[in-house]
Amino acid sequence: MKMIIATIRPFKLEEVREALTSIGVSGLMVTEIKGFGAQSGHTEIYRGAEYEVTFVPKIRLDLVVPSSLAEQAVETITQTARTGKIGDGKIFVLDVAQAVRVRTGDINHDAL
Repeated sequence: MKMIIATIRPFKLEEVREALTSIGVSGLMVTEIKGFGAQSGHTEIYRGAEYEVTFVPKIRLDLVVPSSLAEQAVETITQTARTGKIGDGKIFVLDVAQAVRVRTGDINHDAL
């Protein structure tokens, strides 16, 4: 099993969710986050005063998929979330040693 952690632009969330569902991903967790990287923020004006926003709003997706689906899920996120501009996000893939469904006690692939 693989855990995929992806950061994407907020307006891409629904499109990415639909694309992942269409390839067989059965669930994911979504968190609103803020961060910076190459995009390094931007300038905004609030009540006539200009200030720098160094942390940019992003969405973090956490999903655990069978190893056989991981590459396709990463490709789906990459293609769907891409705008071609700085700040499109990052994807990390980690090995998962064990998964347990709390309600039933199912483990590993059965828990997904």
